Amino acid sequence: MEKVIDEKKQGTKLLMDTVEGNTKKLFIESYGCQMNFSDSEIVASILSENGYNTTSQLEEADLVLVNTCSIRDKAEQTVRKRLEKYNAVKKTHNPSMKVGVLGCMAERLKNKFLEEEKIVDLVVGPDAYKDLPNLLSEVEEGRNAINVILSKEETYGDISPVRLQSNGVTAFVSITRGCDNMCTFCVVPFTRGRERSRDPQSILEEVNDLAAKGFKEITLLGQNVDSYLWYGGGLKKDFDKATEMQKATATNFSGLLSLVAEAQPKMRIRFSTSNPQDMTMDVIETMAKYQNICNYIHLPVQSGSTRVLKEMNRQHTREEYMQLIDNIKSIIPDCGISQDIIAGFPTETEEDHQDTLSLMEYVKYDFGFMFMYSERPGTLAARKLEDDIPEAVKKRRLQEIVELQQQHSAYRTKQFVGKTLEVLIEKTSKRDEHQWSGRIPQNTVVVFPKENYTIGDFVMVKITDCTSATLIGEAVSYSENNS
Repeated sequence: MEKVIDEKKQGTKLLMDTVEGNTKKLFIESYGCQMNFSDSEIVASILSENGYNTTSQLEEADLVLVNTCSIRDKAEQTVRKRLEKYNAVKKTHNPSMKVGVLGCMAERLKNKFLEEEKIVDLVVGPDAYKDLPNLLSEVEEGRNAINVILSKEETYGDISPVRLQSNGVTAFVSITRGCDNMCTFCVVPFTRGRERSRDPQSILEEVNDLAAKGFKEITLLGQNVDSYLWYGGGLKKDFDKATEMQKATATNFSGLLSLVAEAQPKMRIRFSTSNPQDMTMDVIETMAKYQNICNYIHLPVQSGSTRVLKEMNRQHTREEYMQLIDNIKSIIPDCGISQDIIAGFPTETEEDHQDTLSLMEYVKYDFGFMFMYSERPGTLAARKLEDDIPEAVKKRRLQEIVELQQQHSAYRTKQFVGKTLEVLIEKTSKRDEHQWSGRIPQNTVVVFPKENYTIGDFVMVKITDCTSATLIGEAVSYSENNS
């Protein structure tokens, strides 16, 4: 997974319904990618079975957990500041409070947190959440507790996630864990382990349960969803050792998409994140076949230079990426496409940077997630490549990328003006309490007057104006998908 939640949001405090009989209180925050937010729902479910209800009040918590991200230095610094805050509250308000770190930083900085800095009581890696009750018992007995062992099998397919701070409309459904791609800038293969997929039956059960509870949209989640491959369990890399029967009955990502789309034809289906090297034509064709699979793909490119892509160990060239874009647009002409781009990767020349800008001109992405390169300890790039681009050059290149993306985002939103589009209402607009906010299938946000509609409604909205990021419109009627 390469898409990262905006750090300006300062993480998300998560709330859940209380379970009668639970006496302890859990405060949990998540930072980073969507997978971390999904994992926090799994953690809350496990702990709810062990006496914990969540709270939004840090001071009253018996257990404080932060689900962490290591993808950039800024993310780690944000988490460190939160840990300082937790410990200050622990000293002044609640000495018995226990503090723990979950997720990617837990695996990477386990000894530093526990032994050197002594700022946490327990450290739990992404594959060890089922061990939390045992680890908490260790902590209660006065011992530090740690489990960061990576698993070859764990997918949490048997855990029914607690939907935290849910709007009751949209939900994440995890389908894969880990990553095999070994991009040189990324820590995920080291912190989340090798790629394995979840049993499609358990995915369908979760989706059907969400539909029964009134949810209208799900996002299938994985570090790299297109490489989903279920053949009875086990690592994707071991598929060549599977039996002929296992290979013949295996389910790939396009097959899973079909299963989910047919199981809940009135539910919107999204997925994230895709990797260009793994997105096959059958996935694009499946998207086109089913109306309820949203016409939107998050397709990280990282750089427009084939030379830099090779340095990144991305398994695609500039030309192959552009061909994939052409294939998507030919089969799904109105497909929304977004990007991840890194500015200032080691050895990046001005010509490489211009290649990125020209590729952006070719695609004209709807929106994107753009960052300066941040060397991450433990990655292949940190070991083999000098971080040789001056900070000022990185900043200038990033600014040029951001400014060009803003132009393209404005171009894309203007294409919708005058059209009537289906919007799924998700929440009240942040800027105007008299307006709803929702998204069209292409993932662009729409705001419009509330009138008599409500959260969870599918509404046909005529687009009358736009900004570079938001469509503005007026409701015309309920959509035929509204039930």
